[in-house]
Amino acid sequence: MKSSKQNITVIGGGSWATALVKILCDNKSPKNVTWWLRKEETIAHIKKFKHNPNYLSDVAFDLKKVSLTHDILKAIKSSQIIVFAVPSAFLHDTLKACDSTLFKNKIVVSAIKGVVPQYNLVVADYLKKQFGIAESQQAAIAGPCHAEEVALERLSYLTLCGGSKPAAEAIERNLKCTYIKTNINEDLVGAEYGAVLKNVYALASGICHGLGYGDNFQSVLVANAIREMKRFIDVVKPIHRDVKESAYLGDLLVTAYSLYSRNRMFGTMIGKGCSVKFAQMEMNMIAEGYYASKCMFEINKRYKVDMPIMTAVYNILYQKKSARLEIKEITENLS
Repeated sequence: MKSSKQNITVIGGGSWATALVKILCDNKSPKNVTWWLRKEETIAHIKKFKHNPNYLSDVAFDLKKVSLTHDILKAIKSSQIIVFAVPSAFLHDTLKACDSTLFKNKIVVSAIKGVVPQYNLVVADYLKKQFGIAESQQAAIAGPCHAEEVALERLSYLTLCGGSKPAAEAIERNLKCTYIKTNINEDLVGAEYGAVLKNVYALASGICHGLGYGDNFQSVLVANAIREMKRFIDVVKPIHRDVKESAYLGDLLVTAYSLYSRNRMFGTMIGKGCSVKFAQMEMNMIAEGYYASKCMFEINKRYKVDMPIMTAVYNILYQKKSARLEIKEITENLS
């Protein structure tokens, strides 16, 4: 990891993966960037037109800086730092051809804000269980940061959460650029759970917006959501942390309020009476909070933390309970 020029691979073809490739190319540290995409036709389009046809299509890439491949084994073998930016629901299938030897002596970074549903594990725990990747080799990229604003080069902040400080620093120095500022946080698992839960709470915010609740109520909902998040992650990973930091509260705020938030958008459609299936088809993008609400409900059976907002979202999406009645019930206990 001490060579003057590092190889970095980004796994994923969505908006966040596209934004990360852009950031890596705009960063001035010497590196080779490999970009893995699932579809060969997407790769062919990028090679011809220099942009992703499906996401952030205004972003143009200098192909002298990026190598494209759909071979997952080649993509991982080629680099010392591997960044995963696929939806959590697809991570396990994406890595089916891989084994633990591929990740020896590598830094593995998650840009995924979800739970791997086949195991009900956050990404750090999944990688440790499935591939034996120690926490000291891992890092996670936390927000608050929307891919759409990265594409516009609007000033944004990323928190690099490492199982060890060297792991966080390894990716941090490759992400700083004129429009990206960075911080380091060593709360890997706690930050990952926070990133998962903020998507669930953004869904709740969208549901309330769809039902007609206003800004006054939304502020109370988010204030209660951050306390609910703290209760849970303090039980799962009982270390000192300040949930008012950007990686927790900041990411929750932008996901709950932003017009770019797919989770808020998904929730808004549910609040307006759309079915889950219709909302998924209409968005044509993954709302991580949909999968996360079920996974977190199952995970919390083990921890038994009081989580009324998360439970209400689960009941609405998976138990088909009335959104209006579920939200009305939690309003009685918010403060």
